[in-house]
Parts: sequence; structure tokens; C-alpha cells
Amino acid sequence: MSHGPRSGLAAVSSALLAMSRHLEVRDVLKTIVASARELLDAQYAALGVPDDHGGFAQFVVDGVSDEQWKAIGPLPRQHGILAAMLHEATPERLADVREDPRFEGWPSAHPDLVDFLGLPIRDGDEVMGALFLANKNCPKPAGGCGFTADDEELLGILAQHAAIALTNARLYERSRELTIAEERSRLAHELHDAVSQKLFSLRLTAQAAATLVDRDPARAKGELQQVAALAAEAADELRAAVVELRPAALDEDGLVATLRTQVQVLDRAHTARVTFAGHGVKALPAAQEEALLRVAQEALHNALRHAAADHVDVTLFRRGTGAVLRVTDDGRGFDPRTVRRAGRHLGLVSMRDRANGVGGTLTVESTPGKGTTIEMEVPGG
Repeated sequence: MSHGPRSGLAAVSSALLAMSRHLEVRDVLKTIVASARELLDAQYAALGVPDDHGGFAQFVVDGVSDEQWKAIGPLPRQHGILAAMLHEATPERLADVREDPRFEGWPSAHPDLVDFLGLPIRDGDEVMGALFLANKNCPKPAGGCGFTADDEELLGILAQHAAIALTNARLYERSRELTIAEERSRLAHELHDAVSQKLFSLRLTAQAAATLVDRDPARAKGELQQVAALAAEAADELRAAVVELRPAALDEDGLVATLRTQVQVLDRAHTARVTFAGHGVKALPAAQEEALLRVAQEALHNALRHAAADHVDVTLFRRGTGAVLRVTDDGRGFDPRTVRRAGRHLGLVSMRDRANGVGGTLTVESTPGKGTTIEMEVPGG
């Protein structure tokens, strides 16, 4: 190997551990590319995942600046040496990729590639993608390739584990899609049970007020006041549902800003005082940020709709490389010994599943009449 045996094993171990930490496909792809480039000491690395239309569904690079990447232009098509990796599914190790007959001219802004090593990422007969390395940082023999047979073997090991990591990430994303579908179904039931019932009551109360206007104006006034109260409650239910259905984009705003915005909306929509504080939290893996957001939403839902809380405090702070979310309310609380029944009612089971799904932990402290504290910790990247 191009590294000594001990340093080589340590590098492989680090690369495999890094891949196993992520659940999002995009995060896994970026980790594979960065690990491969570092492991084989190359100037450039890329990984392409094919689509069904002759192009790439995803194409991730490492060693190319954002400015260079923008100048290069659209994603490549499956042609030339890139196609060989996908369709022939065999390794390619070349002293100068530009002299290969399959090489086709690349965009003018593309970096110059010379020595080249490429391998397919396979899961059985399926080619999931192709991994490319170029320009090894070492003295090259005259007319020879800087990448060695040992490098090719090492990259093959990495590619095998990359296939496992990608498969796991795809399965995770599929399970998350199913969870989102289940959440939408739950919200639909909530809208029917809560909002539609209030609107039905509002309609009946308005009809009663209309019949009383002439013969009992004072009573009609009372009915109209009830109409206003029911309308306000229905609006509160709708606002809360919209927050759950359409959270701010975590990729654009980040977890802290997203939580702050949602807490502000809930504070305005409810009579309870809802506050948020965030301390020193850095960006976390996408799966962990989404899990924290969903647990916060569930805990806020419980505090505002079930616990009759007057105050709800949400805090998010850094702990090591990860973060801790804490939602505390002064509501009616419950007896943790009845957690089986309360767990179904308050969504505690789904919250624990979310925490466990990203390698985190969830703790619940509650006493009847003395409020509830829900705390979730995630390990970070």
C-alpha cells in the first residue's frame, strides 16, 4: 500500500467509521469521496450515482473549490471513461486518462486530470455508482501511473463498504418517507377531530345567534361572543397544524433558526408563553437536525394541547460534538409509571424511536401537577 501497514489500517478504519455515522444519502456520498481522496492521497475525487436517463442523479466531488465547480457547469453525462465505470463495471487504472481512446473533451474550466483510478460501487449485480480518483500526490515513474495495484485493492475495499453504507442510507430515507406519510395521516385525523368539530360548533352557534337577534338580543350577543371564541380556537389549531406540516427548510435556515421561528409562531397562536433559547450549537448531520425538530414539535404539541401549560421553555445547547434539546412545561404532567398509556397518547414512543434512529437518547421527567421535561441528546457528526 502507499501507506505503511499500520497507518493504512488506521486510515481504512477511520474511513469506514466516518461512513457509518451518516444516514442521509448525500452525507454518505460526501463522506465516501472525502475518505477515498484522503486514503489514497489524491488531488481530486468524485462519485457519480447514475439516473435512468443517461446522466447522473448525483455527482459529488472533493478537491474542487465551489468557484471551480460552478465554472465547470452542468453535471456530466454517462459517456467516455465515466460510462466505462458504470456499464462495464470494471476497475480502470491509467497513467494518463487523456490518452485513453474513450476520453472525451471536458469543459474548459475542468481541472487537468492525468493519472486516474476508477472503480464501480456494486451491490450484487447492481452498479450503484462509480468512484474516481485522479492526480496522486507522489512522484510518478516515467510514463507510469502514480496509483498502484495496492491502491486499487484498497479502493476496492472502500467501495464494498460504500455499497453497504449507501444501501443503509437508502433504506433509512425510505423509512423516513413512510414516517412522513404516517405523520400526514395523523395530522389529517387531528384536523378532522379538532378543527372540523370546532367549525361545526361554530356553525350551530352562529345559527342560534341568528334566530335570537330579534327576540333576545342580549342572549344573541352572548352566542356571537362564543362564535368569536370558537373561531379563535380553530385558527390556533390550524396554525399549529401548518407548523407541523410545513417546517422551515433546515438546509436553508438551520435548526436554531427553524426552532426559533416555530416557537415564535406558537407563542403568538396560543395563550401560553412559549420561549426559545439556543446556545453554541453548530450544524449537525441532517438526520439528527430533523429528529430534534420533530421531537421538539411533538413535545410542544403535548404541552400546549394536552398539558394545559401556561409556560413552555425550549432550549437547545451544545454538548461535546453534539447537542441537547430540552422542552420544559408547567402543565398538568403525568405519572411516568403509567408511561405505557401516556406513551401512546403523548407520542413518547415515536419520540424515542426518532432519538434511537439517529444514535441519540431521550429522557422524560414528569410529575402529576408539576409539569414535564423532555430532553433529547444527539452525538453530532
